[in-house]
Amino acid sequence: MNDSPPLRPAGPVLSIGGRVERPLSFDLAALREYESVMLEPFDLSCFTSGRFIRTVDRYRGVQLRVLLDAAGVRRPGSADFKRTVFLAHGHDGYAVTFSWHELFNSPIGESVLVAYACADRPLTVEDGLPVLVSGADTVRAPRHVKRLARVEAFVLGASRQ
Repeated sequence: MNDSPPLRPAGPVLSIGGRVERPLSFDLAALREYESVMLEPFDLSCFTSGRFIRTVDRYRGVQLRVLLDAAGVRRPGSADFKRTVFLAHGHDGYAVTFSWHELFNSPIGESVLVAYACADRPLTVEDGLPVLVSGADTVRAPRHVKRLARVEAFVLGASRQ
């Protein structure tokens, strides 16, 4: 039996950079300062095989678009934000994408969370803290990123990234 305490990151768990006004890093305390939202339980199934992985209880966290707004995705004097895509990277190299329109101009953005709790208990590193999940996706596994490390903003068609 392992009696060691669950692993909690000591420093930043997530950074936001790229084409933003204010690159930011968040630790767990900073994430918890934002208004939290909750996703209802859902089944996590493999997109490729359709194989059931597990049922995920209610995730609690902060909407990704709230964190992106804090980093300044909409830069003054520019409409480039409408051509912005976001690449979210896990610690293991897994990466997924979202567009600005998807996050800020559709109902999908309401349920894209950076989760720090599940089933009303704090997530640990072993659980995948922090977890990025897109709660409105038909199949959620492809954009279910454990140990989310960073989100980078890229403007499509821009001469300089």
